[in-house]
Amino acid sequence: MRQCQIGFLFAVLLVMMTRDLSAQDMIQHVDLSSPDMTDAEFTRDGVVALVAAASGTQRADFSGKKLNGLDLSDLDLSGVNFRAARLNNAKLKNSLLEGAIFDQAWMLMVDLSGANLKGAHFFQSQLMGATLDGANLTGARVAADLSRSSMKGVRLARADLSADMRNQSMGLMRGVLVSADLEGADLSHANLARVNLEFANLRGAILSGANPMSAELGGADLTGADVTDANFNNADVDSTKLIGLRGAERSTLNAARNLSGAIRD
Repeated sequence: MRQCQIGFLFAVLLVMMTRDLSAQDMIQHVDLSSPDMTDAEFTRDGVVALVAAASGTQRADFSGKKLNGLDLSDLDLSGVNFRAARLNNAKLKNSLLEGAIFDQAWMLMVDLSGANLKGAHFFQSQLMGATLDGANLTGARVAADLSRSSMKGVRLARADLSADMRNQSMGLMRGVLVSADLEGADLSHANLARVNLEFANLRGAILSGANPMSAELGGADLTGADVTDANFNNADVDSTKLIGLRGAERSTLNAARNLSGAIRD
């Protein structure tokens, strides 16, 4: 099982390095089988103790720490700093992570299903193959790689996944959800400008009031999605399934690129 997991991590890193994600490829030549990416320097009890010892104003700080493979499910980790931490294969199911910081963290195949991540911050974070089914990321900042992640029923209402146009010298920092499963997700009023959603499953998703302006939606499946008041200006919908859309007449879908190549009713 361990070898299979490592093999998968190598595969997803290869996919990442062959796309235009140099800005989000924080470590150019990473050995994903190294202790830095597989070991943990704490136990669950050790994490609980440090969180309990932190004062109300000074949250626990695990920045740069190795927490790979730990089961941290059902814990209150609100506001905790996980900047540049290693959380590959960790479990944080149903944990309270409101306002937590995950900037530049490695979280390959992490399990965040059912977690409360309202207002959390993910910038240059690597979550390929992660599980976030039913997680709540309302109002979160997510300029992270979530390719091939499972995000069924995830709540991203008012979340900001858009490209950070202030850091162009570092490349395009944005949400990358290539082949992610977002079936039934709530993306209402989310900022999806320039986000990469190629081949994503958005069947039945709520995109009302969302802003996918200039987003990459090629090959994505939006069957039955609610796009009321969504801004599709300059979004690429080549080979995108736009079947049974709700509220399409109140969106700017006609201003999308490659609309003639989309699959429509």
